[in-house]
Amino acid sequence: MSTNKRITLIFGGFIAAVAAAFYPIFFHPLTHSEDYKQVQKTNRSGVNQADVQPVGKSCSLFMISVKCCDLLNC
Repeated sequence: MSTNKRITLIFGGFIAAVAAAFYPIFFHPLTHSEDYKQVQKTNRSGVNQADVQPVGKSCSLFMISVKCCDLLNC
């Protein structure tokens, strides 16, 4: 087997492995969005969003301010 064919098979196998790894992570949820919406609806049915994250109490990692530091005790 020539060197070029061997390199082509190695890179092709690598690309196929990456594509096979990305399918369940990205493409399956993208194509089956209704299934995931139903699952989220049942999982979030007893959760009150205001209890999880009260209004005005959120802090972004990129937001540097006194209010944010007071919340994080930094």
